Amino acid sequence: MIKKIAFVWMLVGSFLLAQKVTQIKFEGLAHLSPVTAKEIAGIHIGEVITTEKINNSIKNFFEQGYFKDVWVDKRGGILIYHFKEKVAIANVEIKGYGSGDDAEKLLKSIGLKKGDLYDNRRIKKAKKAIISQLEAKGYYDTVVDVTTKSVGTSSISIVFDVNKGEKIKIRKINFVGAKNLTQSDLELDLANKEEDVFGWMPWRNNGEAAVEQLEYDAYRIKNTYMQHGYLDAEVSKPLMRVDFGAYEAEVDYQIKEGVQYRVGKISILTQVKGLNVEDLKSNLFLKEGKIFNVKRMRKDIENLKEEVGTLGFAYAKVAPQMHKDPASKTVNIQYIVQQGAPVIINDVLISGNDATKDRVIRRYIYLAPGDKFNARDLKDSKNALGRTGFFEKVDIESERISEDKINLLVKVKEASTGTISAGGGYGSYEGLMVNASISDKNIFGSGINTTLGFEISKVSKNYNLSFVNPKVWDSMYSLSMNFYKKDYEYIDYTQDQTGASFSVGREFYRYFHASLGLGYVDNQSTINNDATINPIDTLIYNDQYKKLSFMGNLSYDNTDDFYVPREGMKAILNLEYGQLDGNDFNASIYPNGYGDVTRVSAKVGFYYGLEDWIDYDLILRLKGRFTKLDSNDNENLPVAERLFTGGVGSIRGYNPYSLAPYYIDASGQRNLIGGTERASASFEASVPLSEAAKMRLAFFYDYGMISTDRHDSQSSAVINDITRSSTGVVLEWQSSFGPINLVFAYPLDDEVGDNTATFEFSMGTRF
Repeated sequence: MIKKIAFVWMLVGSFLLAQKVTQIKFEGLAHLSPVTAKEIAGIHIGEVITTEKINNSIKNFFEQGYFKDVWVDKRGGILIYHFKEKVAIANVEIKGYGSGDDAEKLLKSIGLKKGDLYDNRRIKKAKKAIISQLEAKGYYDTVVDVTTKSVGTSSISIVFDVNKGEKIKIRKINFVGAKNLTQSDLELDLANKEEDVFGWMPWRNNGEAAVEQLEYDAYRIKNTYMQHGYLDAEVSKPLMRVDFGAYEAEVDYQIKEGVQYRVGKISILTQVKGLNVEDLKSNLFLKEGKIFNVKRMRKDIENLKEEVGTLGFAYAKVAPQMHKDPASKTVNIQYIVQQGAPVIINDVLISGNDATKDRVIRRYIYLAPGDKFNARDLKDSKNALGRTGFFEKVDIESERISEDKINLLVKVKEASTGTISAGGGYGSYEGLMVNASISDKNIFGSGINTTLGFEISKVSKNYNLSFVNPKVWDSMYSLSMNFYKKDYEYIDYTQDQTGASFSVGREFYRYFHASLGLGYVDNQSTINNDATINPIDTLIYNDQYKKLSFMGNLSYDNTDDFYVPREGMKAILNLEYGQLDGNDFNASIYPNGYGDVTRVSAKVGFYYGLEDWIDYDLILRLKGRFTKLDSNDNENLPVAERLFTGGVGSIRGYNPYSLAPYYIDASGQRNLIGGTERASASFEASVPLSEAAKMRLAFFYDYGMISTDRHDSQSSAVINDITRSSTGVVLEWQSSFGPINLVFAYPLDDEVGDNTATFEFSMGTRF
């Protein structure tokens, strides 16, 4: 094209001599304004027209990358530039690469987007980028076809059709020179590992190569040695040999282990006022005489920074000075702690919240513009956001903008809070159980929790509608309302309840929340048609009354996550005083009417992650529950108000509410009369199955008891003080649809007549 233009100008060059530019025109421009085009041309009105100037101006336009062709017409002193622009990219699509998110990330990395101008060189570059990225993920012999389709007259649509090559699998890893650490120890943190047994399962390693991570695996091996005290260990760069015929690879590492060091003396040197050195030393994870572990040392450094940060110093420095003694195989460590300058918060900047409103997030951040920095407040803010259940991931970083001011960068990744949840199970009494609910913990990004749910089985029909606003008008006050209907068919009678509750509360002292409320229940229990019980019990089970309750609640929660907490405690204390207004139908059995009821219930849960101590994500959970009823006349306490136990939340392995004090009637039938005191405890140990699939496995042991102080005509025959226990496992899966629990339970001391359930599952509940 340039040759063609030069040839034309050679023919007309003689006519240009001594002529001056009187006007410049542009035809066919779309992406440049005339003013910008004149600057690019470099020719101005009044200048003498020369062939060299015209050629240079045309070259300048081609360098912009917008044009397929440029030529110039001259009419006297008028220069007319003609442009044929490149077509714009209307749409870019990648097929066969992966999920929509993967393809979107790839598009950003190759630099092609809607609105760019089509250019063959950029398309070839994009193809190479796709192939390179797939090779980095372990795919070889990938083929990428590009098809284009015109969209109108000035745009084009591009489709990259990716045919992935074969995946390279790691057949064998050789740790040459490794003597003191096992193959499994060295492979634990590697991105490239040998395939596990049953590697095709989601939570197992499939052995596929991640080539882009190969060079970093050597550093991971070095880090593993330093976690076991081998400070002098040397690890070579990996040598990967690929058999392209079988698409398998073998990786070699050359290792020199050196000696294993133990921790000698530990000291802390600081001039920061307000720090107690002895207290700091007692809280260190590294201990004198123990094998050195670099992971624990890093944890100690972070904890020391946090302690200084609580005094207002955001940029405290902790420098570990390590003095090795190969002869004694010990390493002395001195932490030098410097406070830096105190800083204040300039601004709080929030990102990643597509649905959740900024003001909702700010409710849980305990640092505001103008506040003095405090590391503990920063940690509590992160934990408070984690407890909401709104977010899958929360990070809070500091950005220094001056010597004494920082911005807090709050970065969140939102979780799916609106769910259609379903669950169920099977029990020997209830048969097939199905439950479902439509809920949103964060409806419209407002932080308000709403739920509409039901549970149906062969013997039960339960419906529930609830509304909870934890921060009314962004204040410390809360508001909740609940409406429900419960229909449960016990062996001898059916409990039919309709109720509602309303409460207001307030948060205080950061971790505490208290509330007061009112509740109303209309209970209409009836005897089942096929029940064979005596006339006295017919009256007992025909409880028909209304109850007005006054309720109080006090809770404490300092855990770090809503679904899978690894630290902290959660405790709840509930108080209820209910006034009962009964039907005259039961006057013969309750001559003085129903007694008023006082109910005290408490729950507590302790969570402790051991990863900092044993380098494994083991979480221990200890949970306890207690409920006690008291009445001004225990003989006149309806069965529907009494306590029952069993099922998830008490003693797994037994059907829900199937355990209670009972008596055996003349026909040999067990008749539950309910308890007045109930307690249960659970111990759980949760281990990871697959981080990628967000699966965990929890082993549990449940123990519970229930008893009654009821005195009536059947008291001499009542089987009281019921105790049961069970064990089993729970598969915990944090799926994209919400958390799913699969419970496999085994009753340890069930008796004849107990209603057991060996399997249950639920969706949308807290672990």
